[in-house]
Amino acid sequence: MPFTDMPRSELVKYAPDLPWPEDLEEFWSATLADNRALVETPVIKRIDTGLKVVDSFDVTFSGFGGHPIRAWLHLPAKVDGPLPAVVVYAGYGGGRGLPLDPSVYTLAGYGCLHMDTRGQGSAWTVGDTPDPVGSAPTHPGFMTKGILDPHAYYYRRVYTDAVLAVETLRRLPMVRPDRVAVAGGSQGGGISLAVAALLPDIWAAIVDFPFLCDFPRATEIADCDPYLEIVRYLKIHRDHVAAVFSTLAYFDAAALARLARAPALFSCGLMDRITPPSTVYAAFNRYGGDKEMIEYPFNDHEGGGGFQHLRQLRWLASLM
Repeated sequence: MPFTDMPRSELVKYAPDLPWPEDLEEFWSATLADNRALVETPVIKRIDTGLKVVDSFDVTFSGFGGHPIRAWLHLPAKVDGPLPAVVVYAGYGGGRGLPLDPSVYTLAGYGCLHMDTRGQGSAWTVGDTPDPVGSAPTHPGFMTKGILDPHAYYYRRVYTDAVLAVETLRRLPMVRPDRVAVAGGSQGGGISLAVAALLPDIWAAIVDFPFLCDFPRATEIADCDPYLEIVRYLKIHRDHVAAVFSTLAYFDAAALARLARAPALFSCGLMDRITPPSTVYAAFNRYGGDKEMIEYPFNDHEGGGGFQHLRQLRWLASLM
Protein backbone atom coordinates (compact mmCIF):
# COMPACT_ATOMS: atom_id res chain seq x y z
CA MET A 1 0.00 0.00 0.00
CA PRO A 2 1.46 3.45 -0.85
CA PHE A 3 1.83 6.14 1.79
CA THR A 4 -1.71 7.20 0.97
CA ASP A 5 -3.99 6.00 -1.81
CA MET A 6 -4.12 9.59 -3.11
CA PRO A 7 -2.07 12.72 -2.36
CA ARG A 8 -2.94 14.12 1.03
CA SER A 9 -3.97 17.46 -0.52
CA GLU A 10 -6.69 15.52 -2.36
CA LEU A 11 -7.40 13.12 0.47
CA VAL A 12 -8.55 15.78 2.93
CA LYS A 13 -11.01 17.16 0.34
CA TYR A 14 -12.28 13.83 -0.99
CA ALA A 15 -16.09 13.81 -0.69
CA PRO A 16 -17.53 11.59 -3.41
CA ASP A 17 -21.12 11.92 -4.55
CA LEU A 18 -22.17 8.48 -3.37
CA PRO A 19 -25.35 6.75 -4.52
CA TRP A 20 -28.41 7.72 -2.46
CA PRO A 21 -31.49 5.58 -3.15
CA GLU A 22 -34.69 7.62 -3.28
CA ASP A 23 -36.27 5.48 -0.56
CA LEU A 24 -33.19 5.17 1.68
CA GLU A 25 -34.57 7.10 4.64
CA GLU A 26 -37.96 5.42 4.31
CA PHE A 27 -36.21 2.03 4.13
CA TRP A 28 -34.45 2.60 7.44
CA SER A 29 -37.41 4.25 9.14
CA ALA A 30 -39.62 1.27 8.30
CA THR A 31 -36.92 -1.24 9.23
CA LEU A 32 -36.43 0.28 12.68
CA ALA A 33 -40.15 0.73 13.33
CA ASP A 34 -40.90 -2.88 12.43
CA ASN A 35 -38.18 -4.18 14.72
CA ARG A 36 -38.87 -1.85 17.62
CA ALA A 37 -42.32 -3.42 17.72
CA LEU A 38 -40.67 -6.78 18.47
CA VAL A 39 -38.54 -5.58 21.40
CA GLU A 40 -38.93 -7.44 24.69
CA THR A 41 -37.51 -6.69 28.13
CA PRO A 42 -33.77 -7.47 28.14
CA VAL A 43 -32.42 -10.25 30.33
CA ILE A 44 -29.58 -9.02 32.53
CA LYS A 45 -27.61 -11.38 34.78
CA ARG A 46 -24.77 -10.31 37.01
CA ILE A 47 -21.66 -12.46 36.67
CA ASP A 48 -18.64 -12.93 38.91
CA THR A 49 -15.43 -12.26 36.98
CA GLY A 50 -13.22 -11.86 40.04
CA LEU A 51 -12.55 -8.24 39.14
CA LYS A 52 -12.89 -5.88 42.10
CA VAL A 53 -13.23 -2.55 40.28
CA VAL A 54 -15.71 -3.58 37.58
CA ASP A 55 -19.22 -5.03 37.87
CA SER A 56 -20.11 -7.17 34.86
CA PHE A 57 -23.45 -8.38 33.50
CA ASP A 58 -24.47 -10.82 30.78
CA VAL A 59 -27.12 -9.06 28.69
CA THR A 60 -29.52 -10.51 26.12
CA PHE A 61 -31.62 -7.96 24.22
CA SER A 62 -33.95 -8.00 21.23
CA GLY A 63 -32.30 -7.32 17.89
CA PHE A 64 -33.51 -7.49 14.32
CA GLY A 65 -36.51 -9.81 13.99
CA GLY A 66 -36.71 -10.04 17.77
CA HIS A 67 -33.64 -12.29 17.65
CA PRO A 68 -31.71 -12.53 20.93
CA ILE A 69 -28.44 -10.57 20.80
CA ARG A 70 -25.80 -11.04 23.48
CA ALA A 71 -23.66 -8.33 25.06
CA TRP A 72 -21.50 -7.66 28.08
CA LEU A 73 -22.37 -4.69 30.25
CA HIS A 74 -19.52 -3.39 32.39
CA LEU A 75 -19.97 -0.73 35.09
CA PRO A 76 -17.45 0.84 37.46
CA ALA A 77 -17.88 -0.89 40.82
CA LYS A 78 -19.25 1.09 43.75
CA VAL A 79 -20.06 4.12 41.60
CA ASP A 80 -23.50 5.65 41.96
CA GLY A 81 -25.40 6.09 38.70
CA PRO A 82 -26.79 7.05 36.42
CA LEU A 83 -23.59 7.06 34.39
CA PRO A 84 -22.61 8.21 30.92
CA ALA A 85 -22.05 5.12 28.78
CA VAL A 86 -20.57 3.84 25.54
CA VAL A 87 -21.81 1.08 23.22
CA VAL A 88 -18.81 -0.65 21.61
CA TYR A 89 -19.11 -2.54 18.31
CA ALA A 90 -16.61 -5.20 17.29
CA GLY A 91 -14.31 -5.34 14.28
CA TYR A 92 -14.97 -7.77 11.46
CA GLY A 93 -14.97 -11.40 12.58
CA GLY A 94 -14.94 -10.52 16.26
CA GLY A 95 -17.56 -10.98 18.94
CA ARG A 96 -18.20 -9.52 22.36
CA GLY A 97 -15.11 -11.26 23.71
CA LEU A 98 -14.77 -12.56 27.26
CA PRO A 99 -16.21 -10.87 30.34
CA LEU A 100 -12.68 -10.34 31.64
CA ASP A 101 -12.05 -7.79 28.87
CA PRO A 102 -13.66 -4.55 30.11
CA SER A 103 -12.74 -1.53 28.01
CA VAL A 104 -10.81 1.55 28.98
CA TYR A 105 -14.14 3.38 29.01
CA THR A 106 -15.30 1.45 32.08
CA LEU A 107 -11.96 1.99 33.80
CA ALA A 108 -12.42 5.70 33.12
CA GLY A 109 -15.83 5.73 34.80
CA TYR A 110 -18.25 5.03 31.95
CA GLY A 111 -20.74 2.26 31.61
CA CYS A 112 -19.91 0.14 28.58
CA LEU A 113 -22.00 -2.30 26.53
CA HIS A 114 -19.97 -4.61 24.26
CA MET A 115 -22.40 -5.85 21.61
CA ASP A 116 -21.95 -9.23 19.99
CA THR A 117 -22.09 -9.14 16.18
CA ARG A 118 -24.52 -11.81 15.01
CA GLY A 119 -22.86 -14.74 13.30
CA GLN A 120 -19.35 -13.45 14.00
CA GLY A 121 -16.94 -14.08 16.83
CA SER A 122 -14.62 -16.80 15.56
CA ALA A 123 -11.80 -14.85 13.93
CA TRP A 124 -10.03 -13.01 16.75
CA THR A 125 -12.46 -12.73 19.70
CA VAL A 126 -15.24 -15.07 20.72
CA GLY A 127 -18.92 -14.44 20.09
CA ASP A 128 -22.12 -16.04 21.34
CA THR A 129 -24.85 -14.80 18.98
CA PRO A 130 -25.90 -16.83 15.92
CA ASP A 131 -27.49 -15.28 12.85
CA PRO A 132 -30.61 -17.40 12.29
CA VAL A 133 -31.31 -15.89 8.85
CA GLY A 134 -30.24 -17.85 5.77
CA SER A 135 -29.29 -16.42 2.39
CA ALA A 136 -28.61 -17.19 -1.24
CA PRO A 137 -25.13 -18.43 -2.26
CA THR A 138 -22.39 -16.22 -0.87
CA HIS A 139 -18.65 -15.85 -0.84
CA PRO A 140 -17.21 -17.10 2.49
CA GLY A 141 -17.57 -14.38 5.09
CA PHE A 142 -20.39 -11.90 5.67
CA MET A 143 -20.03 -9.21 3.02
CA THR A 144 -22.14 -10.98 0.40
CA LYS A 145 -24.85 -12.57 2.56
CA GLY A 146 -28.14 -11.50 0.97
CA ILE A 147 -26.32 -8.96 -1.19
CA LEU A 148 -28.83 -9.02 -4.07
CA ASP A 149 -31.63 -7.46 -1.99
CA PRO A 150 -31.32 -4.69 0.62
CA HIS A 151 -34.12 -6.29 2.66
CA ALA A 152 -32.15 -9.54 2.88
CA TYR A 153 -28.66 -8.09 3.26
CA TYR A 154 -26.71 -9.13 6.35
CA TYR A 155 -25.90 -5.59 7.47
CA ARG A 156 -29.56 -4.65 7.61
CA ARG A 157 -29.75 -6.99 10.57
CA VAL A 158 -26.46 -5.81 12.09
CA TYR A 159 -27.23 -2.08 11.86
CA THR A 160 -30.65 -2.72 13.39
CA ASP A 161 -29.10 -4.74 16.23
CA ALA A 162 -26.70 -1.85 16.82
CA VAL A 163 -29.46 0.76 17.05
CA LEU A 164 -31.48 -1.42 19.41
CA ALA A 165 -28.38 -1.93 21.58
CA VAL A 166 -28.24 1.85 22.15
CA GLU A 167 -31.95 2.02 22.89
CA THR A 168 -31.66 -0.91 25.32
CA LEU A 169 -28.83 0.79 27.19
CA ARG A 170 -30.73 4.07 27.35
CA ARG A 171 -33.60 2.39 29.18
CA LEU A 172 -31.43 1.01 31.99
CA PRO A 173 -31.69 2.93 35.29
CA MET A 174 -27.93 2.95 35.83
CA VAL A 175 -27.31 4.86 32.58
CA ARG A 176 -27.90 8.48 31.58
CA PRO A 177 -30.03 8.22 28.42
CA ASP A 178 -28.76 11.59 27.15
CA ARG A 179 -25.12 10.54 27.51
CA VAL A 180 -24.82 7.34 25.45
CA ALA A 181 -22.02 7.31 22.88
CA VAL A 182 -21.07 4.73 20.25
CA ALA A 183 -17.57 3.53 19.44
CA GLY A 184 -15.67 1.04 17.36
CA GLY A 185 -12.82 0.42 14.96
CA SER A 186 -12.96 -0.95 11.42
CA GLN A 187 -16.32 -2.75 11.15
CA GLY A 188 -17.17 -1.27 14.55
CA GLY A 189 -16.36 2.18 13.20
CA GLY A 190 -18.65 1.70 10.23
CA ILE A 191 -21.44 0.46 12.48
CA SER A 192 -20.91 3.48 14.76
CA LEU A 193 -21.33 5.78 11.75
CA ALA A 194 -24.53 4.00 10.74
CA VAL A 195 -25.96 4.32 14.26
CA ALA A 196 -24.99 8.01 14.43
CA ALA A 197 -26.98 8.49 11.21
CA LEU A 198 -29.98 6.43 12.27
CA LEU A 199 -30.04 7.85 15.83
CA PRO A 200 -28.83 11.43 15.33
CA ASP A 201 -29.59 12.28 18.98
CA ILE A 202 -26.82 10.06 20.38
CA TRP A 203 -24.30 11.83 22.58
CA ALA A 204 -21.11 11.20 20.56
CA ALA A 205 -19.47 8.88 18.05
CA ILE A 206 -15.93 7.51 18.24
CA VAL A 207 -15.00 6.25 14.79
CA ASP A 208 -11.65 4.56 14.19
CA PHE A 209 -10.55 3.67 10.60
CA PRO A 210 -14.14 2.77 9.64
CA PHE A 211 -15.01 -0.12 7.34
CA LEU A 212 -18.25 -0.26 5.27
CA CYS A 213 -17.50 3.14 3.68
CA ASP A 214 -17.46 4.23 0.01
CA PHE A 215 -18.07 0.76 -1.42
CA PRO A 216 -17.53 1.86 -5.05
CA ARG A 217 -13.96 3.03 -4.38
CA ALA A 218 -13.14 0.47 -1.68
CA THR A 219 -13.88 -2.46 -3.97
CA GLU A 220 -11.60 -0.97 -6.63
CA ILE A 221 -8.51 -0.16 -4.55
CA ALA A 222 -8.49 -2.25 -1.33
CA ASP A 223 -5.93 -5.03 -1.52
CA CYS A 224 -7.03 -6.93 1.60
CA ASP A 225 -10.22 -8.55 2.83
CA PRO A 226 -13.02 -7.98 3.71
CA TYR A 227 -13.82 -5.70 0.73
CA LEU A 228 -12.28 -8.32 -1.55
CA GLU A 229 -15.07 -10.74 -0.61
CA ILE A 230 -17.33 -8.58 -2.77
CA VAL A 231 -14.76 -8.49 -5.54
CA ARG A 232 -14.40 -12.27 -5.59
CA TYR A 233 -18.18 -12.71 -5.54
CA LEU A 234 -18.53 -10.47 -8.58
CA LYS A 235 -15.69 -12.27 -10.30
CA ILE A 236 -17.98 -15.31 -10.32
CA HIS A 237 -21.35 -13.57 -10.59
CA ARG A 238 -20.50 -11.23 -13.44
CA ASP A 239 -24.18 -10.49 -14.03
CA HIS A 240 -24.82 -9.24 -10.48
CA VAL A 241 -22.76 -6.01 -10.48
CA ALA A 242 -25.70 -3.60 -10.74
CA ALA A 243 -27.78 -5.46 -8.13
CA VAL A 244 -24.86 -5.67 -5.70
CA PHE A 245 -24.07 -1.96 -5.76
CA SER A 246 -27.76 -1.11 -5.65
CA THR A 247 -27.98 -3.04 -2.36
CA LEU A 248 -24.75 -1.64 -0.92
CA ALA A 249 -26.01 1.92 -1.43
CA TYR A 250 -28.43 1.40 1.48
CA PHE A 251 -25.59 0.44 3.83
CA ASP A 252 -22.71 2.71 2.83
CA ALA A 253 -21.72 4.36 6.10
CA ALA A 254 -19.97 7.17 4.21
CA ALA A 255 -23.27 8.09 2.56
CA LEU A 256 -25.37 7.65 5.72
CA ALA A 257 -22.90 9.85 7.62
CA ARG A 258 -24.50 13.00 6.23
CA LEU A 259 -27.55 12.30 8.45
CA ALA A 260 -25.46 12.24 11.63
CA ARG A 261 -25.54 15.18 14.05
CA ALA A 262 -23.60 14.03 17.13
CA PRO A 263 -20.00 15.23 17.58
CA ALA A 264 -17.54 12.66 16.25
CA LEU A 265 -13.87 11.84 16.74
CA PHE A 266 -12.35 9.97 13.78
CA SER A 267 -8.96 8.37 13.31
CA CYS A 268 -7.19 7.06 10.25
CA GLY A 269 -3.95 5.19 9.49
CA LEU A 270 -2.54 6.60 6.27
CA MET A 271 -0.93 3.25 5.38
CA ASP A 272 -4.13 1.27 5.98
CA ARG A 273 -4.57 -1.50 3.39
CA ILE A 274 -7.90 -2.78 4.76
CA THR A 275 -9.83 0.50 5.00
CA PRO A 276 -8.02 2.78 2.53
CA PRO A 277 -7.64 6.35 3.85
CA SER A 278 -9.74 7.82 1.03
CA THR A 279 -12.73 5.73 2.10
CA VAL A 280 -12.33 6.98 5.67
CA TYR A 281 -12.18 10.57 4.46
CA ALA A 282 -15.23 9.95 2.28
CA ALA A 283 -17.15 9.39 5.53
CA PHE A 284 -15.43 12.15 7.48
CA ASN A 285 -15.98 14.81 4.85
CA ARG A 286 -19.68 13.91 4.49
CA TYR A 287 -20.30 13.63 8.25
CA GLY A 288 -23.14 15.94 9.27
CA GLY A 289 -22.07 16.85 12.82
CA ASP A 290 -19.05 18.50 14.42
CA LYS A 291 -16.02 16.33 13.74
CA GLU A 292 -12.30 15.94 14.27
CA MET A 293 -9.84 13.66 12.45
CA ILE A 294 -6.63 12.25 13.96
CA GLU A 295 -4.17 10.89 11.40
CA TYR A 296 -1.42 8.33 11.99
CA PRO A 297 0.82 8.69 8.92
CA PHE A 298 2.88 5.52 9.36
CA ASN A 299 0.21 3.18 10.66
CA ASP A 300 -1.76 0.45 8.92
CA HIS A 301 -5.06 -0.95 10.21
CA GLU A 302 -3.93 -0.91 13.84
CA GLY A 303 -4.39 2.86 13.78
CA GLY A 304 -3.45 4.85 16.85
CA GLY A 305 -3.87 2.12 19.48
CA GLY A 306 -3.31 3.40 23.00
CA PHE A 307 -2.36 6.85 21.74
CA GLN A 308 -5.86 7.20 20.29
CA HIS A 309 -7.52 5.74 23.39
CA LEU A 310 -5.98 8.54 25.45
CA ARG A 311 -7.31 11.13 23.01
CA GLN A 312 -10.74 9.53 23.10
CA LEU A 313 -11.00 9.70 26.88
CA ARG A 314 -9.95 13.33 26.93
CA TRP A 315 -12.37 14.14 24.11
CA LEU A 316 -15.32 12.43 25.83
CA ALA A 317 -14.54 14.22 29.07
CA SER A 318 -14.63 17.54 27.21
CA LEU A 319 -18.23 16.82 26.14
CA MET A 320 -19.56 16.30 29.67
